[in-house]
Amino acid sequence: MGQFIPLSVPNLKGNELAYVTEAIQTEWVSTAGTYVNDFEKGLADYVHVPRAVACQSGTAGLHLALLTCGVKKEDEVIVPTLTFIAAVNPVKYIGADPIFMDCDDTLTIDPIKLRCFCEEECIVSQEKLINKKTGKHIKAMVVVHVFGNIADMEQIIEIAKQYHLKVIEDATEALGSYYQQGKLKGQFAGTMGDIGVYSFNGNKIITTGGGGMIVSKNTEYLDRCQYLSTQAKDDTLYFVHDEVGYNYRMTNLQAALGLAQLEQLETFIRTKQDNYFKYKKEGIELLSFREGIRSNYWFYSYWTEQRDLLMNYLNEKEIQVRPIWKLIHTLKPYQECQSFRIDKALLYYEHILNLPCSSNLTQENVATVITAIQSFS
Repeated sequence: MGQFIPLSVPNLKGNELAYVTEAIQTEWVSTAGTYVNDFEKGLADYVHVPRAVACQSGTAGLHLALLTCGVKKEDEVIVPTLTFIAAVNPVKYIGADPIFMDCDDTLTIDPIKLRCFCEEECIVSQEKLINKKTGKHIKAMVVVHVFGNIADMEQIIEIAKQYHLKVIEDATEALGSYYQQGKLKGQFAGTMGDIGVYSFNGNKIITTGGGGMIVSKNTEYLDRCQYLSTQAKDDTLYFVHDEVGYNYRMTNLQAALGLAQLEQLETFIRTKQDNYFKYKKEGIELLSFREGIRSNYWFYSYWTEQRDLLMNYLNEKEIQVRPIWKLIHTLKPYQECQSFRIDKALLYYEHILNLPCSSNLTQENVATVITAIQSFS
């Protein structure tokens, strides 16, 4: 057997040990400490927003974003079916219901079908989008930028304005991706809607082990997210809490790790971009990213007619690959929820494998994967 080649693992070759050691030596290891503030500022500067709010995970960030956008029990939220389940579960945390949308060829939410749904299945009443089938208020949508791609935000924002929808960007996979042309030129994934959320899970392009970040150009939204993330403290001395809050703050240890990772983000992206094109140069037909964007090349998607056979073959050769997520509208907790004309997502679910894509993947690793795929028959 050869060397094991993982799908996506952390790259911890910068100042991680030095910063975490300093946090430990100063004994600021919990949710207070300078690294939390430094990481928030560093990320906000990187994506060109006024502020950012660190939190416990991307999932926690999405929960806070939904609450801040006013989503309540009995409301509805438009979501994609092709995504990781953490993008949808927070809707249920609140007691709201998701409505599932199909993807386009970028694997992100299809704006054409989104518009059709709003036009055909809903009415607008008193500046609210009302679902004709349920009579409920559709208050927001969660737009997921899948695998480092960016959804068609020009169309999505236009639709959202027309139909009075809040836009929450799940940019947990797309830190560093931005538009290079068009009306949104220069804007990063996560910064174009009402609120954006990033994740620093262990397999993301930068990691804090676990953790997330919330961004917005609306500082009142950020104030609200920070308030809710710290147990809704109204008086920290006398422990006055006027609302139910959450223990969603990031620790100083995590932030120390994150700051060191952020310093290397552009290097990681260059490496992932180089490896992506090495695969393609050797005839491995990976899915392309949207034209007019600089992707972070987080995950590489390979179309195959024999998904499970190829997956098992590569795993036997110590090469870790994985299928795309099982579509959420087909999962047991969500089978009774409304969905709209889903067909393309079904096709991609059946045919996509993600190939090794770590930022510390060597040229030899890439060559090994290519040889193994080409030898499959």
